[in-house]
Amino acid sequence: MYEVLIVVYLVVAIGLVGLILIQQGKGADMGSSFGAGASGTLFGSDGAGNFLTRSTAVLAIAFFALSLTLGNLSANNSKKDDAWNDLGSAVEQVEEAPTQAETSETEIPD
Repeated sequence: MYEVLIVVYLVVAIGLVGLILIQQGKGADMGSSFGAGASGTLFGSDGAGNFLTRSTAVLAIAFFALSLTLGNLSANNSKKDDAWNDLGSAVEQVEEAPTQAETSETEIPD
C-alpha cells in the first residue's frame, strides 16, 4: 500500500505542477478586457480560470493529505527497539577508554 501511495503522490505532484504552469498570471487579463479575443477560447472568457483554479485546489488538498499520510506511515514504520539493542558495546568502549584525569596524571611534563 505504501508503494501505491508513493505513485499516487508522484502523479498528483506532477499534475499540480502542470496545472500551475498552465494558469495565467493576474496581469494577463488586462489585454483581454480591451478586446484581445479571450471570448473565443476553449473554456470561454472566464471558464478557464474557474476550472483551473478548482482543479489546482483539489490537487493541492490531495497533495497535502497524501503528504501527511505518507509522513505518518513512514514515522510509524521505524523500529524503536533496534536503536537500543547495541548499548552494551558502547558502555564497554567507555569503560575501556582512559579518562581525562588519568591521562593528565600519568603525563607530567618535565
